[in-house]
Amino acid sequence: MNVRSIFLIASAIALVPLGAVAGDEFTSLHPEAAYPDSTQQASSPDRYTEFTKRVQQKLHERGFDAGPVNGAFGAKTQAALAQFQLSLTLPASGQLDGATLAELGVGRDAPAADVSSESTKGDSNASQ
Repeated sequence: MNVRSIFLIASAIALVPLGAVAGDEFTSLHPEAAYPDSTQQASSPDRYTEFTKRVQQKLHERGFDAGPVNGAFGAKTQAALAQFQLSLTLPASGQLDGATLAELGVGRDAPAADVSSESTKGDSNASQ
């Protein structure tokens, strides 16, 4: 065996682990996919659960893996939100600021509307 053959065999052996890494779920475009899905539901539904579900759904529609649409704002949802922000050159805070909500097409008024409709129901029941 000559030196060139030995070098080629050694190079091939050294590259095998790199091939295993390349097949990993993580990509530079969507690193949020590397986070495990949170199977837990929001501990107790509150006025933000439905709002968070809408945000998660919108992220999925735009190709960002926010995990299950369960209303829990976990690490995977936050990572998907940050990647969405980066894709639009917004500050990548992972938080639901006004610009991010506008780009997602989700309004802030929805949770407040749920609360006001509950209080309206209570008022109408009290008058009967």
